[in-house]
Amino acid sequence: MPDVFADLVGQDEAVVELRRAAAAAAAVLRAAAADRAPALLAAGPTGGDEPEAAAVPGGPDVSTGMTHAWIFTGPPGSGRSVAARAFAAALQCVHGTGCGECPGCHTTMGGTHADVRLVEPEGLSIGVNDMRALVLRAASTPSGGRWQVVVISDADRLTEAAGNALLKAIEEPPPRTVFLLCAPSTHPDDVSVTIRSRCRVVPLRQPPAAAVAEVLVRRDGVAPDVARWAAAAAQGHVGRARRLARDPEARKRREAVLAVPRRLTGVGAAFDAASALIEAAEAEAEASVSEADTTERTALERALGAGGTGRGAAGAMRGAAGQLKELEKRQKSRATRAQRDALDRALVDLAGFYRDALTMALRAPVDPVHTDTAAMAGAGAQKWDAEGSLRRLEAVLACRAAIEANVKPRIAVEAMMLALWKG
Repeated sequence: MPDVFADLVGQDEAVVELRRAAAAAAAVLRAAAADRAPALLAAGPTGGDEPEAAAVPGGPDVSTGMTHAWIFTGPPGSGRSVAARAFAAALQCVHGTGCGECPGCHTTMGGTHADVRLVEPEGLSIGVNDMRALVLRAASTPSGGRWQVVVISDADRLTEAAGNALLKAIEEPPPRTVFLLCAPSTHPDDVSVTIRSRCRVVPLRQPPAAAVAEVLVRRDGVAPDVARWAAAAAQGHVGRARRLARDPEARKRREAVLAVPRRLTGVGAAFDAASALIEAAEAEAEASVSEADTTERTALERALGAGGTGRGAAGAMRGAAGQLKELEKRQKSRATRAQRDALDRALVDLAGFYRDALTMALRAPVDPVHTDTAAMAGAGAQKWDAEGSLRRLEAVLACRAAIEANVKPRIAVEAMMLALWKG
């Protein structure tokens, strides 16, 4: 089995930094075991004008290797959550290297390690109650004797109150607790300045298509030509490339999206295209969450006594209405998030098409994103010229930004389709 960093594609510098930090963390534990130093993490990040982490008295200097809070940043698909989970596994590795062979690596990568808590928001945000409960659990002593690790895969979705609860824990970190946050950037809209100032930042970049293709061939057994096509079409997004390479339905949805430019023949066609795009996103989201919704509801009803025949079973179910309502609320929020994610994937594909048209209009020496629609993009480039292609690309990007700002998806997509038709 390869080590835990094997699937972190095209991030050599970040891997070197994380390996060094994991080695420093292991040195702290060894020093503590030998009663030569307390096993306490540094109180803050290092580098620049930020406060330096303290060295371990009588032991290794961890100021250049390890700290208690980290932020992984980078564009979608760069591997932020992959890097965080791999680093968590390296911290739990008995060798301190992320060997991929020991129980600590296996359980962390499999999501079953008792001392690694992974937070993945199912809805649009992470609320304060969830964060307070997480911080409270994270303050406990590691059951395995190494580190208590909290991985927040979408820290940019923290509400203000949740961010404040997390900040309190990062300001006064429990011994042997490590916080790993993932966010698109360190901009205040993504991560508050106060949290950022107490974390070390690990910037990730968009991996090159060749590196993504190599992983698809090696890890997933994808044919080399399919892997190269999927890596280019996904624009360096590892997860989307894997989905395109292995899921025929994903390829059909992409083809439908890339057919949009030639369908925009008038106002009515623009509204029809918007409806089709929204309905496709809703259907994809419904398919992705329906099974989980049914399983959760059945499990909750069974736990509350559904189907029971004993005394009080009916009364217990009548009193369960509040819990069922709360479950439905969470599931609705998850479905909304899934719909927006599906719609965003479609918009990324559409932006790639207009990007190809723009580069062809400018005669830029770059490869197209969508090789299978290059001829159509070239025809568009001749018809619209560079300025018209750029306006259309900006319309797609503006639609993504509007949806992220909580504009109703249908309104944002309809406005985009009209802008694409008008040029």
